[in-house]
Amino acid sequence: MMKKILKLTLVAVMMLGATTLYAQKFGRINVAELIQAMPETTEANNNMQTFYADLRNTLEVMQVEFNTKVNEIQQNEATWSESMRQLKYKEAQDLQARIEQFQQSASYEAQQKENELMAPIQEKATSAINAVAQAGGYLVVYNTPTLVYYDETLVEDILPAVKAH
Repeated sequence: MMKKILKLTLVAVMMLGATTLYAQKFGRINVAELIQAMPETTEANNNMQTFYADLRNTLEVMQVEFNTKVNEIQQNEATWSESMRQLKYKEAQDLQARIEQFQQSASYEAQQKENELMAPIQEKATSAINAVAQAGGYLVVYNTPTLVYYDETLVEDILPAVKAH
């Protein structure tokens, strides 16, 4: 008799747990789509384009200077003394090294600038997702590009609600 009561209690608890889990809400959102739709992203992209243009312009000026130096060497090296040739070759090599250093630092600076511009946008998106998820009573919200399969009747798309937030 005691075993029967224990079994019935266990079955009841399992059914209650399954019913409670099934009643929970699950949400999905494409975070990349949300971020692209935010007006702040357009402004950040414009700022990055301006930043890239400035870097390109600086690099072009350096490249023109290098090309001018190489042309000067090619045109005049036959008339220069050995010490003058060595000096001009050294100047060209130094300039080429500066160009390479600039390219490396520009790449790093561009990544830092993009992180700086995108961090507040990502924080705003995360905050909006959290607010909608809490207000809607969602147990879990999944980022849809990483999901292989989901039943659309059980996992609600919260992107419209987050965009409206």
